[in-house]
Amino acid sequence: MNENTEKSSSKPQPTRPEPSHRFSVAPMMDWTDRHCRYFLRLLSRHALLYTEMVTTGALLHNDAARFLRHDASEHPLALQLGGSNPAELAACARLAQEAGYDEVNLNVGCPSDRVQNNMIGACLMGHPALVAECVKAMIDTVQIPVTVKHRIGINGRDSYAELCDFVGQVRDAGCKSFTVHARIAILEGLSPKENREVPPLRYDVAAQLKRDFPDLELILNGGIKTLEECHEHLQTFDGVMLGREAYHNPYLLAEVDQQLFGSQEPVVSRSEVMERLMPYLVAHVESGGAVHHITRHILGLGQGFPGARRFRQLLSADIHKAAAPLQVVEQAAQLLQGR
Repeated sequence: MNENTEKSSSKPQPTRPEPSHRFSVAPMMDWTDRHCRYFLRLLSRHALLYTEMVTTGALLHNDAARFLRHDASEHPLALQLGGSNPAELAACARLAQEAGYDEVNLNVGCPSDRVQNNMIGACLMGHPALVAECVKAMIDTVQIPVTVKHRIGINGRDSYAELCDFVGQVRDAGCKSFTVHARIAILEGLSPKENREVPPLRYDVAAQLKRDFPDLELILNGGIKTLEECHEHLQTFDGVMLGREAYHNPYLLAEVDQQLFGSQEPVVSRSEVMERLMPYLVAHVESGGAVHHITRHILGLGQGFPGARRFRQLLSADIHKAAAPLQVVEQAAQLLQGR
């Protein structure tokens, strides 16, 4: 096992599925850390999971092993990078490959001021030639897939012709898979949260892009909330990516393998997920970690059943006041019995 990979504290995992973009969970800052991904993998074996965005500077000038650390069970797993220097991105892609990641994804969608100031994220949509150069540098360095996640435009460069120019240049550099957040990004005046809600969703623009680039793999992101919507969008697109809904209502992932990948395995129950998570949680605490590092990610299991509110209260409030927080987790787990 790679030294950057944390040994699983649960039972040995079956042979991991081949990476597929048919269904994925979006990279989300402060959310999709390794503990979140371990939890989500208990719900779906086939969903492609992404790390939080990691900047090239963080990997090259800090503790790369800490940023790349993951559990073997998290696969299929992609690392999302933030950066705009081709040589640095290539070096980071190599680190990702050596650490065992299944894919490297370049962030061309984040609209925050902090990343803009470092030429990272959505502002790169205004520099398609540079993005193409970055992608080519990574593709020339690694054997794992290199993909791009982007918006349909940015303010000042939001015409369909400019979107096609961006995709075309990056395609010509060798990229074959694009995840399209079907909103433009407003680079001034809106917070990152507002940029996920205020600009209107334009699925029609993304669908036209798929028609005009039929040979590319196109994954739709933005505003998708149900598996019914996933089925609908998969009539047009090659894959769907869920973000906030997958985090706030994670139990919807429990039916992903059966509904979208044709798995014959039974749907895992909430209580089974909690039972399988406990050894990992205990191991984390025994190694010096805090319980809330993990439990903050599982609050969404408490949705839609009697006792759900109490489940969330135990893990979001009571646990911080408890002398024995693991006992609070066990108390919360009891509320999931039969669920």
